[in-house]
Amino acid sequence: MPRFGRARHESVGEVPARDGGGAGCAATSRAAGTSPFAGASRALGTTPAAVPRDVGAVREGSEDGTALRVVNATVRFGEGRLALDAVDLAVSAHEVVCVLGPSGSGKSTLLRAVAGLQPLDAGSVWLGGEDQRDVPVHRRGVGLMFQDHQLFPQRDVAGNVAFGLRMRRVPASVRKARVAELLALVGLAEAGRRGVGSLSGGEQQRVALARALAPRPSLLMLDEPFGQLDRALRERLVQELRELFTALGTTVLAVTHDQGEAFALADRVVIMRDGAVTQSGAPLDVWRRPADSFVARFLGFGNLVPASVTGQVAETPWGRLSLAEGVVAPPGQHTVLVRPGGVRLVAEADGLPCEVVARTFHGTHVALRLRPRDAPEIEATCALHEAPARGDHVGVAFDAQDVVVLG
Repeated sequence: MPRFGRARHESVGEVPARDGGGAGCAATSRAAGTSPFAGASRALGTTPAAVPRDVGAVREGSEDGTALRVVNATVRFGEGRLALDAVDLAVSAHEVVCVLGPSGSGKSTLLRAVAGLQPLDAGSVWLGGEDQRDVPVHRRGVGLMFQDHQLFPQRDVAGNVAFGLRMRRVPASVRKARVAELLALVGLAEAGRRGVGSLSGGEQQRVALARALAPRPSLLMLDEPFGQLDRALRERLVQELRELFTALGTTVLAVTHDQGEAFALADRVVIMRDGAVTQSGAPLDVWRRPADSFVARFLGFGNLVPASVTGQVAETPWGRLSLAEGVVAPPGQHTVLVRPGGVRLVAEADGLPCEVVARTFHGTHVALRLRPRDAPEIEATCALHEAPARGDHVGVAFDAQDVVVLG
C-alpha cells in the first residue's frame, strides 16, 4: 500500500526508526486492568499548555460544524488511471471516520490528498471552511500517525513528542509542559528520558500518538495505525484510542483494511472501491445492510445468492426464504445475503439437507461450511459444544431477520 512519505517531518540527519525495541511495558504502562488513557477526561479539566494559535487546531469546523470537506476529489496516476474518482466526503468536528477498502481502492490516496501530500487533478479539500488549495502540508494543521510510527531513534521519548512543537518554534517552557501533559495522557508519564529503541510496540504506538496530538491538530489522520502490532495488543489499543478520542473530542480520519478495527473505532465507516465511495454510514447500519455484493463480501459475508423477490419471500437456490416483517424490496431479481448467525442447524429432515465439509475453531464459536445438494455452500456459526463434526449431515433453516436483500 502506498505510504505517506517522509518529507513531512524529516530534517538533515533525522531518519525515523522502523523497528521497535524489545523492552516490556512494566516501567511506564498502566496498572493492570487500567487503560493508560483513563486520565483523558481528567486531563481535560486541567489548564493545557498554551500552544500558539498557528500550531493548534484553530479551525475546529466550519459554520455548519464540518471539520473536513472533500469535494469532487480526483487523482489520476499514469495513463489516466483514476486513483480517486470524484470523491465527496464530509467529516464533522469531533467525529471519528474510518475509510475501509481493499488494496488499490484509493483510501491512502485520499488521506494523502487531504494532508496535501498528493496533488488533486480536480476538486478541492476544505478544512474548517477554508479551501486548502496551495496550502502546504505544514500549514494545514493536520496530524499524521503512521503504521510504522516513524520515531526518531536518536531522540528520546520526550524529544520525539516535542519535535513538531520545536519545528514550529514553540517556546521551550510551553513545549515541556505540553510534552508532560501528553505523556501522562497516554500512560507514559515517566518515560520521557527513555530511548525509543527500548520501547515495546504498544509504547511506540503511544509515543507516535502523543507526537501527532502535540500541536493540537484540527484533524488527526491515521494510516493503518495498528498494522504492525499483534492481534491482542491491536484490539486493546483500538478500544483505548476510542476512549481517548471520545474524551478529547478529537476529529479523526483513519484508513485501515481491517473491518474489526474500523467498526470498533469509528462513528462512521466509509467503504471505497476503485477510487470511489461505495457506502458510508454508521458501523451498525453498514453491517446490517451492505449496499451491494462487493461491500458484503468485503465485510466477510459469503452467503450470497441470486433471488427472485416477491412480497416477503425470496426464491433462492436454498429454497424459499422469508424476509423480516417491515422489509420492503421491489419485486424482481436481486442478490440476497444471509448472515452466518442467521443460519440455524436443525434436524436433517426439518430443513435444507447439508453435509458439514469444514469446521474452524474461533475460540468462542465454530465456523462451519455446509454443502447442500445442487446449491452453493453455506457459512454458519454455532457454539463449540453444539458444533457437528466434519462429515455429519444436518438440516439448515434461515432466520428472516438475517436475510438481507441487497440493492
